[in-house]
Amino acid sequence: MRAFESIHFQALAPGPRLIVTGAVHGNETCGTVAIRRVLDEIAHGRLEIAAGAVTFVPVANPLAYARGEREGERNLNRNLAPTDTPRAFEDHAANWLCPLLARHEVLLDLHSFHTPGEPFVMVGPQNNAGQLQPFAHAGLEEALAVRLGVRRIVDGWLETYAAGVARRRDRLGDAAAAPLDLDPAYGVGTTEYMRRVGGWGFTLECGQHDDPNAPDVAYRAILATLAHLRLVQAPAPARAPAVEALRLFEVVDKLHEDDRFARPWASFDPARAGELIGTRHDGTPVHAGAEGRIVFPNPAAPAGHEWFYLARPHERFTLARDA
Repeated sequence: MRAFESIHFQALAPGPRLIVTGAVHGNETCGTVAIRRVLDEIAHGRLEIAAGAVTFVPVANPLAYARGEREGERNLNRNLAPTDTPRAFEDHAANWLCPLLARHEVLLDLHSFHTPGEPFVMVGPQNNAGQLQPFAHAGLEEALAVRLGVRRIVDGWLETYAAGVARRRDRLGDAAAAPLDLDPAYGVGTTEYMRRVGGWGFTLECGQHDDPNAPDVAYRAILATLAHLRLVQAPAPARAPAVEALRLFEVVDKLHEDDRFARPWASFDPARAGELIGTRHDGTPVHAGAEGRIVFPNPAAPAGHEWFYLARPHERFTLARDA
């Protein structure tokens, strides 16, 4: 297993501080491939960091990456925070990664997903002073999100996840030794942590894990981010001609290993209100409670974890100014 690795470039001219991460989940390798492609271009003089600073982390979770699995000993992209009492390998990874994130202003975190579907970007909340995820940089995220090379933009992650955790607690009881996934902060991953320390950024879902186009999606997004932030001398990236904005509103857990989907769902398949999504191991049907789109359907999800999400159209990026 490799040690933790980051590659940092500091230009003479001032500018933003960007960090680009790959393989937070070890079987999501498109970001790793794309980052190494960009590093090769820098090494051979085909790309130059002309302003600001950029840090590349090709493999954020080397244990999971070495195993070719999503997790080493737990999910690095949940309950992400430094700890004085590391137990799992990912706790040690968090103790290294979180201070690194905090030294930057902008994060591009590159991921992929289990089932087929179109690439999309997940953004943070609109500006707010609430308790769950206060935020003041929504305009910066909106301006870059529409230039990352994908047309679909999703928000509502942490609010939806927190509601799902509350349902888990109701179902399982508030045990004294509650596992991590009953913690209201369990939905905090890389981008949520970045926003908590004053930065902003994105989770870019580049396609299915094995999609041969996913590394190209990640590569183009890195170049677009560098150009938009003016860290390289390149034309500003064009805004997507049409944007579909969706907001997550529900997460449904898999309760038993034998829970099964009614059909092979792909991310963003439409689901009608009342439509059969799947069946519990005891024969109980699971229907869509409202009309929406299926997001992150995972037939291989472990019992007690997220099985699928639902999202609905939202006007946010229709109304957002083209900054």
